[in-house]
Amino acid sequence: MSNIKIYFSFLASSVMSQMQYRASIIMLSLGQFMVTGIEFLVLLALFHRFDSLLNWSLAEVALFYGFIHVVFALADSLSRGFDVMPMLIKTGELDRMLLRPVPLLLQVSAKELTIRRVGRFFHGLIVAIWAWISLGIPFGFINILLIVWAGLSAFLLFQAIVILQATLCFWTTESIELGNLFTYGGVEAVQFPISIYPLAIQRFFLFIVPLGAVSYFPLVHLIGKQSVYSIPGWSVWIIPLTGWVFWLLSQWFFSLGLRHYTSSGS
Repeated sequence: MSNIKIYFSFLASSVMSQMQYRASIIMLSLGQFMVTGIEFLVLLALFHRFDSLLNWSLAEVALFYGFIHVVFALADSLSRGFDVMPMLIKTGELDRMLLRPVPLLLQVSAKELTIRRVGRFFHGLIVAIWAWISLGIPFGFINILLIVWAGLSAFLLFQAIVILQATLCFWTTESIELGNLFTYGGVEAVQFPISIYPLAIQRFFLFIVPLGAVSYFPLVHLIGKQSVYSIPGWSVWIIPLTGWVFWLLSQWFFSLGLRHYTSSGS
């Protein structure tokens, strides 16, 4: 419980420091909202030209779009510390963090709460709510619980990818940009139903980086659409556990990398 209090204290400190420049935060948040808004306009233009996308309607695709952008906005805002891991190592700040009686993973994850991601978050939320209402999905307890469960699993999966990318810095010092292929690239890919892609890409996002697994099956179940994969209905609650497994593996890999850390030498 003490670590949880410290975690939220770090986040509060980050928010207070950023709010010293409120005009900047507001403009950056609006910029995020507009950028993602332009992306959705492209999607609208696509469906204006074509009535459907391989039997997927605009509202159905919009639910995938909104869901993944909400989740990624949360994961991105709470994972900024891992993005600056190379700087922490090169400047020696990581050595100072290791001296504190607080788990290093907690310190890094709470280093900064990126407020400007609120623009992407609210844009995705608006699109998701519109799609939900347009599809006539009931706002029942089970449906809300399923979407929250899937969102939490996707959040942990996104954060796990960032942690894995940051862990490589213990050996390479510099961050490996390959991780962005799975975060930002993953968002671009799974904002559409994975069934529209060739089989090789589907398998990649189901078994290698299971972003498709934690989003596709729960959302298809909510929409009431027939999945291209024959799975029992109860499995939509089990499949998102892949996000938790991926997250636990990232914690183990981070601990392994930390044991190989040899200090900055400064």
